[in-house]
Amino acid sequence: MKTIAPIILCIALCWQFPVFGQKISDDSLMKQANLEVYNNPDKAIRIGKNLLKTEKDINKTIRIYLMMSTAGIAKRNFDESLSYILKARELAPKTNDQKLQITVLISIAFQFQQMELISKSLESLDEADEYLKKLPEGLSFKYFETARSYALRGMIYKSQSNPEIALQEFLIAAKNFEKIKEKETIYYNQSIIYYNIGNCYLLLNQLKNAESAFMKSMKLASLIKAKSLEAFALKGLAEMNKQKHQNQEAVDLLAKAEALSKDVADLSLYEGIYKEMADNYLAMGKQSLYQVYSKKYFETRLKREQSELSSVDRAIDIHNMEAKKKSKEIVTQYNYYTGAVVISGLVAFGLFFWRMFNIKKRNRKYQKEIQKLIRS
Repeated sequence: MKTIAPIILCIALCWQFPVFGQKISDDSLMKQANLEVYNNPDKAIRIGKNLLKTEKDINKTIRIYLMMSTAGIAKRNFDESLSYILKARELAPKTNDQKLQITVLISIAFQFQQMELISKSLESLDEADEYLKKLPEGLSFKYFETARSYALRGMIYKSQSNPEIALQEFLIAAKNFEKIKEKETIYYNQSIIYYNIGNCYLLLNQLKNAESAFMKSMKLASLIKAKSLEAFALKGLAEMNKQKHQNQEAVDLLAKAEALSKDVADLSLYEGIYKEMADNYLAMGKQSLYQVYSKKYFETRLKREQSELSSVDRAIDIHNMEAKKKSKEIVTQYNYYTGAVVISGLVAFGLFFWRMFNIKKRNRKYQKEIQKLIRS
């Protein structure tokens, strides 16, 4: 599966809670969970599970599941993340909060994109876009979700090896984020957008623009002490140095990234760091270090792919269940229609024969009266 560069984007973009009144502001435990999503996702999930034991409000319950799903992605447990996001989707139709419904739909779209189920992702995204069109202009929430929508489409184009179009989508996403007044609430999201903008420039060999984007990404991440995001930005800068054949500088940046991410438990991040380390040591002719990091890279990649395959299997099972449900509904509707047609036919034939019987009865009566008149 193609993952390393784009996969981190969904983590911050799926994280909704600090934005526009969509957090549980009076709940210190939820605030704590939000802060731990990146740096200690297991702790965030534990807090979420404890909150679910007593939470009765459906909107807050949905937000807790969204937070737990994002934490699952942060530690690359896609199967666990999918289970939480599907619970949120199951509850979404029961709420009257249209904004929350949009949030759930786009979060699901990100989840499916990460699993490379592109058609399912676009299906959910198109549904969310229809809701977004109905919202009035000037809402920060609309700018935020529009940005996420463009970002997701950028990820899809990027995964299909079309960095030019992907870059345009990411730039539009960045512009929408800039329209939001509550700047401190979207530093995570902006950091990830600029990381991906940097990667697109890197693929297009526009190294100066790439460096500027990576530096901006790292600056935004440092404002909120998001270690994993800083590590990704450092990895991006290291890739840029590798292209310039500045291998030692790249290794130094990767070492900093590895140190920052030691408590993050992000398999995709580790995989990217180890691969870049191996590539640079190979270019430097340091075979022993190349073998060390090459082994780490393949081991981490295997763990990540196993996690993703598990979640894809679950998604396929869910898709099959939904297909069977729809098929059952169609059969049931067909049976209803068939029954209605048969009953209508029987009623029509009944009325026809009843009418024929009355006509014949009346005709016999008239014949008798005519015969009676003739005899008289």
